[in-house]
Amino acid sequence: MRENFKVPTHRREELIDITDQVRACVKDHGLREGLVNVYVQGATAAVMIQENWDESVQTDVVNFLRKIIPKGVWLHDEQDGNGDSHLKAGLVGPSESIPIIDGELGLSRWQNIFLCEFDGPRKERSIVCTLLS
Repeated sequence: MRENFKVPTHRREELIDITDQVRACVKDHGLREGLVNVYVQGATAAVMIQENWDESVQTDVVNFLRKIIPKGVWLHDEQDGNGDSHLKAGLVGPSESIPIIDGELGLSRWQNIFLCEFDGPRKERSIVCTLLS
């Protein structure tokens, strides 16, 4: 089973909580036990499971990646100025898999699923949820 949804982004680099949309995908299909894979289409975005309680963690992630992968120093920047975006997306990765337990996402209390935008803002990012039983 598969379901897609779109997410707009508003800044060049940001983490956007998509847990509720993924949870809705699981509920819509009635899956009680299994796995959901969350995948973002695009070479300059990623998906990450991270703490949901304090937004400073998401800010720290963005700041850390800016520090280790600065803008404007990569060969690809000569093409379209987003070499750092490609590297950040590749480092974090385009997908996460979450167990489905008793019809619920198997996340801990402090975990949520985040779309990582590294080359925004974008009118939309396409997220693919693939459900396996």
